[in-house]
Amino acid sequence: MMMMMMMMLPPALLAAARPPGPGVSRVAGLATDFGLEVFREVVKASPERNVAFSPYGVAAVLAMLQLGAAGDSRSQIEGAMRFAVDDWGIPQALRQLQKLVMDPRNRDVVGLADAVFVQRDLELAPDFMPRFHRIFRQTVKQVDFTESEQARGIINDWVQKHTEGMIQDFLQKGTLDERTRLVLVDAIHFKGLWSLPFQAAATRPRLFHKIDGSSTSVPMMEQTAKFNYGEFSTPEGMEYDVIELPYQEETLSMLIAAPFGKDAALSALSSRINTRLVADWQSSMVRVTRLLVLPKFSLESEADLRGPLEALGVRDVFSASKANFSSLSGQESLFVAQALQKVKIDVSESGTEASSATAAVVYSRMAPLEVVLDRPFLFLVRHNPTGTLLFMGQVMEP
Repeated sequence: MMMMMMMMLPPALLAAARPPGPGVSRVAGLATDFGLEVFREVVKASPERNVAFSPYGVAAVLAMLQLGAAGDSRSQIEGAMRFAVDDWGIPQALRQLQKLVMDPRNRDVVGLADAVFVQRDLELAPDFMPRFHRIFRQTVKQVDFTESEQARGIINDWVQKHTEGMIQDFLQKGTLDERTRLVLVDAIHFKGLWSLPFQAAATRPRLFHKIDGSSTSVPMMEQTAKFNYGEFSTPEGMEYDVIELPYQEETLSMLIAAPFGKDAALSALSSRINTRLVADWQSSMVRVTRLLVLPKFSLESEADLRGPLEALGVRDVFSASKANFSSLSGQESLFVAQALQKVKIDVSESGTEASSATAAVVYSRMAPLEVVLDRPFLFLVRHNPTGTLLFMGQVMEP
């Protein structure tokens, strides 16, 4: 498939389509698998609700948090992520990954931004800022958390700016107070037009079958075209199909996976997704003509990441008595009070627009011919050259 993509791309985009180096591929795979593990924990708590999620966003914030952690706190984050962010070669691979995803020659818009907002009188460890800048190419921003509402407004304005207005009021009132010492934030904005847009005139109401057996009428888009498509089954024998919807340059695409059976549990599929399985899908799909029927949908969801991260072994950072952030500051004892993510995604006839904001708030210790997606399904927005999943989620009811 990659060779097909290279032949289709103009010369200016060939460099972006070539497979990334092994360092970038390794970091992208490990970061994506970590984000997928967090996603599985998030949906496990609420298997029947709509969820929009950013695997990349949570990996980016934990990578920043890892820089400031020490002792068992750092070991737990490294163990969950399976790499240390300041290992030799990792910083360069992270920067190359961001450049590949954000390639300005691509007509699809992808914006990635990271920031650390720190209490202006907090004395940081001498090497924290140089390491942070070396890896993330960002500067630390000083604010005054004793003026908590003003600080909240500054952070929310930054998030709103870097998500093109999609994520507003990210931090709710009361999230910050005089104990807050720093907030680590990752923001992503994506706007991609389908390579083959749906015709708005073909959109009409159809029934969407929910997992509880009931149905609801929703606007469904449809088109007949050639798609990359495959039929698969889980080890337990649940059959499902996967179809790929490419965006303009085919550097990015949306993969949609849905069980054949309308009463099949989507969790049987979502619990098994990892980068290897997604790569297997793409290597096994074939280009065939299909009538695709897909609901328009708009999701907005928030996730408290503390429980999912603790389930993956990242526990000490949330404990006021056990957290160790001495690599960030030796002035005060710090711990993570909140880890949260907010995602909004709109899918329509023209394409997809999605944004996410992820933050850690640190306190001082004190083969059918028709593919009719009329049942719950997973969606994944993937940067194909690296395998990085920018967004994903489950649609239980559009």
